[in-house]
Amino acid sequence: MEELKHFQQGANLNIKMKTMEEMNDQSAWKKQILSFLFFLVLAFGFFFLHKRGIELWEISSGKSLSRYLAVVFFMIVGYFFFASLVQLFVRQRRGPQGETKMLTGFLKAVVILAIILAFIESTGRLTALGAVAAGFVGLLLGWSLQAPVSGIAAWAMITLRRPFRIGDRVQFPSLGLVGDITDIGIMYTVLNQVGGTVGSEEATNRYILVPNAMLFSQVAINYTSQQEAAYFLDEVVMRITYDSDWEEAENILLRAAEKVTPEIIKITGQKPYIRSDMYDYGIFLRLRYMTAATDRPRIAHEINKLIFWEFQNNCKVDFAIPFIYSYRSGEKDKREDAGKAP
Repeated sequence: MEELKHFQQGANLNIKMKTMEEMNDQSAWKKQILSFLFFLVLAFGFFFLHKRGIELWEISSGKSLSRYLAVVFFMIVGYFFFASLVQLFVRQRRGPQGETKMLTGFLKAVVILAIILAFIESTGRLTALGAVAAGFVGLLLGWSLQAPVSGIAAWAMITLRRPFRIGDRVQFPSLGLVGDITDIGIMYTVLNQVGGTVGSEEATNRYILVPNAMLFSQVAINYTSQQEAAYFLDEVVMRITYDSDWEEAENILLRAAEKVTPEIIKITGQKPYIRSDMYDYGIFLRLRYMTAATDRPRIAHEINKLIFWEFQNNCKVDFAIPFIYSYRSGEKDKREDAGKAP
């Protein structure tokens, strides 16, 4: 009953929040419509004043304040009109509210710039200032468009040469990124990040935008350059004690890999094999096998689980643990120490 009560309270809270959001949206629409009508009336009012020769104040020859204000208010009316269209478009696409704010912010900046230019034009100095502004804008554009132009060139190179394609798993070592390519646009390459929020190579559905301009100077490692055969060598390492049966341990590791990856062995024709190293507390057995690039964590997990289960149920092999020598030896010492206790 308590859980049902909490569930109902949560559902009621969600309904209230949705209702408040709808009310806020309706209030915002009303304000927007009223603002649109208010500035539309002002725009037509000053337009008729200008047409009737009522200048209010002559800014320059043939350019009056009533004319300038009519232009300004018509620009503001245009802003409200296009802002409403943007909101409807984003809502139809079920886009976030932040997308609306970004687009309307851009429209607002354009309108402010247009109002400033309209005032300069009313003073009759637009031509003189235009020559100076053109040189400055040309210099600014030449500096600011370096990255976009490089990005477009990189996009063209990637599209034509195809070092990686949509669906490939790619690593950028200098950026510390591994991801699946989901889109290659003119300006950005979009990655579905692999790792980052988890400790293994699994896609996390966290999307990263990498500017194409950066790709000219980046080393890229393509895990899946051949998507129809996206396999590479992986390994699982086990530590066994010096008194373990080496042959039995090898057989356990090989059986585990063969049981988990039979289809990969069939496709690649490469069977699992063992390499080894010795260290102070035992022997490293390195099981090496071909794995699928996009399914590596699951395959390694299944192999580890099978090996662990086989070791636990086989008295001929034992895990090596530093400072104890082995798990079973440590348990034996504990029992002996408990028997000696007074």
